[in-house]
Amino acid sequence: MSRFDPQDSSFTTDVAAFYETTLVPLIFQPYALDLAERTQRVAPGTVLEIACGTGVVTRALADALPEDCAIFATDLNDAMIDYGERVGTSRPVTWHQADVMALPYADDSFDVVVCQFSVMFFPDRVAAYQEIRRVLRPGGTFLFNVWKGIEQNEFAEVVTRAVGSLYPEDPPLFLARTPHGHGSPAEIEGDVIGAGFETCELIERDDMSVAESPDVPALAYCQGTPLRGEILAREPDGLHRATAVAANALRSRFGDGQIEGRISGVIVVAR
Repeated sequence: MSRFDPQDSSFTTDVAAFYETTLVPLIFQPYALDLAERTQRVAPGTVLEIACGTGVVTRALADALPEDCAIFATDLNDAMIDYGERVGTSRPVTWHQADVMALPYADDSFDVVVCQFSVMFFPDRVAAYQEIRRVLRPGGTFLFNVWKGIEQNEFAEVVTRAVGSLYPEDPPLFLARTPHGHGSPAEIEGDVIGAGFETCELIERDDMSVAESPDVPALAYCQGTPLRGEILAREPDGLHRATAVAANALRSRFGDGQIEGRISGVIVVAR
């Protein structure tokens, strides 16, 4: 069972827009291309994407897979689905609002299920993985990735510390708690095997996140994730103040102008 806070999955229309324009190019794009390439190697006929967000992996899958491969993109949040559908893909994709805990598909429906940086949001990962296994065909593949701990993802760590300094009695810990709270290999493998998968391969991947200025990751994390809601809950008019404090902390750590910070994740291949 994860340390789940329902507010952590609250992606509004405003958050979706910031997410797509800031976080996607900042940290998600290289990992999306990686998942699409791994999916292509399996040569699937049908693919289900769980928690597609605004569609960064969906677009990569549409580009990488042949047109006769059916792609279904789902997300719990209507705002994310709507945004992803508006951005569009290079070829037709079926978009559905769907909850991973109760997928609206028959048993043995898909050759591959893909999920990018979202299993950390599942209220019960083992139960979710069992549901994913149910819709996979025999011999099917579940591909997903997770971030390592926040101390190995530099921009996120600096932002968390900076924003926390504004509210020391109740620091907002969304980034540490959820996106970066599920990087233990033993925990990942235990959940996957516990859900009935036969094999679980873990592949570490490090990249550099490049931003035009410290303002970009500050804006991305403070206003493009549920950290936004945590800030507003503590200070209804504090969003711009918190973003400025985060930007100054990033500037102090990495300098001004273009900056780079390490991002680190784990790709999981379950069969």
